[in-house]
Amino acid sequence: MKDQIEIKKSSLYLVGIVILIVLGIYFISNTGGNSITGNAVANNVNGDAQNIVIGMKNFNYYPNTIKVKANQPVSISLDKSVYGCLRDFTIREFGVRKYLRTPEDTIVFTPTKKGTFGFACSMGMGTGTLIVE
Repeated sequence: MKDQIEIKKSSLYLVGIVILIVLGIYFISNTGGNSITGNAVANNVNGDAQNIVIGMKNFNYYPNTIKVKANQPVSISLDKSVYGCLRDFTIREFGVRKYLRTPEDTIVFTPTKKGTFGFACSMGMGTGTLIVE
């Protein structure tokens, strides 16, 4: 009986480890690319892009309020002060999400509607506001 309980515990641990590995691979593979859907249009960076560089201050994005113009390309990058989950940048209302590994990585999109939209890291710990005029 004791052997069966030990086998069940070890099997449970093994299943848990496999699930964690699969979830880890899933999240890493999904955050490596630039996902843009909804109210944004993917663009290549041109000279007319609105370039935004965001840093980190007090465990949040800085600046955490950004103003851009509608229907003009926006290029967002994170400087070297940003670390942890804040490198996984999302703007849900525009369907924008990308893990920015280095300060050279960028998200480029064109907001196609005016308004005030939230941006955050994938865990919602770092937040900010994008104002599209």
